[in-house]
Amino acid sequence: MQTVRLTLVYDGTDFSGFQIQIGRRTVQQTVEEAIERVTGVFARISGAGRTDAGVHALGQVVGFRTESLLPISVLARAIDAQLPEDVGIAEAATVDANFHARFSARGREYRYSIANASERPILDRKFAYHWRSRLDATRMHDVAQEFAGPHDFAVFCGSLRGRDRPTSTVRTIYRIACWREGDRVLIDTAANAFLPQMVRNLVGTLIRAGMNQVDEAGVRSMLSGTGARVPTVTAPAHGLCLTRVWYDSPGEDF
Repeated sequence: MQTVRLTLVYDGTDFSGFQIQIGRRTVQQTVEEAIERVTGVFARISGAGRTDAGVHALGQVVGFRTESLLPISVLARAIDAQLPEDVGIAEAATVDANFHARFSARGREYRYSIANASERPILDRKFAYHWRSRLDATRMHDVAQEFAGPHDFAVFCGSLRGRDRPTSTVRTIYRIACWREGDRVLIDTAANAFLPQMVRNLVGTLIRAGMNQVDEAGVRSMLSGTGARVPTVTAPAHGLCLTRVWYDSPGEDF
């Protein structure tokens, strides 16, 4: 047996999320079917992040075990050839048998993209959330720093329907940054792990900050449980992308 680690890129538009769901098209099922067509044997894959419906990935990591004797480069090319046009393999490697894509991960990073202009985005409309009113990206960045560090993010946890209830809602954000590039406002968030819809709810709160509707004190009250229970804006899925997963100790680039 060999343990294989694949880094996936996918356009989440037409997927009902990563995790397998009966009767729905998911990334997990699509990749598992491609592996089975190549090896002739079903293999269950594990994923580093359970991205929701419509969420994209540049650096999703999956792992699986196989008895295939094909060299990893050949195996990866063969699997990639069986995948549809909206998902592909960016990297492949054999790893230690104890590797688990989810439980071995030490950190994950997401990027959220906002098209902040009066005109609707056309060519990248599936990958950026359109927000017409001018956002103060500097203010958003300043307020975002209240999220850094370990906090109980229960107030920012979305629906747990179809998911295991987390034993703890404490997560550690290593780095969160917000900045403007032309008419794009970008938000990068790196953490040890994320709760369901956590990033989208953080972004929704930062949009409110960019409209001068939330300040640092407001975020602190949310985190302490004394503020509003649910952010008034939950950013839609299509602006979100899983960009990186780490398997070593978080470095300074977080």
